[in-house]
Amino acid sequence: MSFYSRRFNLYLLLPVTVWLLLSGCAVFHKHKDKDPVGILRVHIENEKRNAGPSKTITVLRSEPVEVNITTDPILTEADVLAARLLNAPGGFAVEIRFEETAGWKLEQYTAINPGKHLVIFGQWGDKPEDGRWLSAPLIVHLNTSATLTFTPDASHEEAEKWVKGLNFVAKKNAEAKDKQ
Repeated sequence: MSFYSRRFNLYLLLPVTVWLLLSGCAVFHKHKDKDPVGILRVHIENEKRNAGPSKTITVLRSEPVEVNITTDPILTEADVLAARLLNAPGGFAVEIRFEETAGWKLEQYTAINPGKHLVIFGQWGDKPEDGRWLSAPLIVHLNTSATLTFTPDASHEEAEKWVKGLNFVAKKNAEAKDKQ
């Protein structure tokens, strides 16, 4: 009796391959919760007559205010060391602490732009509706503390998600710097 081992192996290979394809995702990959999203863009108010790229955005949902801003942000989530929610009279505030070089940049921009606004965009989820222009605090003095504290136009739950996402990004950035 002649026996063809190659053909026999191919017959076994097909069901094993199908089983691996169908069950491979569940068997070989751990189910992991999605990483929190924390996006931050801090822009500076720009006068429309100034040269350079700018755009007009709307801040605040209850009483919208149009503000003309530079298109390039001066600070992003990559500059964040930590974020936290603070209790404030009548609600809460968000405090964002920046790394040293970003703190210097914040100091420079607040020094040369008194009377203008810092315009803050935040996103805390994957969907477009999970992000918006949150605040436009007025620059009244030089900021030498490398922190930015403001009351966001967001619910407490949205702010918690955002702060959690910013801290997650800050932790990942710190780990990446440690590996270098």
